[in-house]
Amino acid sequence: MISAGDFRNGVTFEEDGQVLQVIEFQHVKPGKGAAFVRTKTKNVITGAVVEKSYNPTAKFPTAFIERKDMEYSYSDGDLYYFMDPETYDMSPISASDLPENFKFVKENMICKILSYKGKVFGLEPPTFVTLQVTKTEPGFAGNTATNATKPATLETGAEIKVPLFINEGEMINVDTRTGEYMSRA
Repeated sequence: MISAGDFRNGVTFEEDGQVLQVIEFQHVKPGKGAAFVRTKTKNVITGAVVEKSYNPTAKFPTAFIERKDMEYSYSDGDLYYFMDPETYDMSPISASDLPENFKFVKENMICKILSYKGKVFGLEPPTFVTLQVTKTEPGFAGNTATNATKPATLETGAEIKVPLFINEGEMINVDTRTGEYMSRA
């Protein structure tokens, strides 16, 4: 059990059957009346963010989110299969449970699978990945006083903006959180 007075950023707890994570918190002691804790919480499973105030003595059961490293093996229709590197068990995850930045993950990459009480609700791809550019227009010399970019398709099918000097077949580093080009590999 955790009391609202002990809330810190990143703490996960259960309320009304929902798993919530504290994004921001603030202890408020008004001149008149009782103190309270103002929080911004995120529903871990649905992603909804809610602002709510709690009495500092209110108690909630602590929720433990399991993060497990698993290797992406292959996809079959709407199911994506991940292998546990310790037990070699395969776990299917529905395409609807995968985040938008999963488009940067290729086969045999290690991802973190997020689950609560055995139910998988999310996935964290590696923060930085190295991918090959499969299609882009050739670079051209000219007015490059500004940060000029062009569209490029990566080996996973994802499309991002890259600088003009990047050519087809080159390996580049991509930040999966923002989907931005970082550097040549």
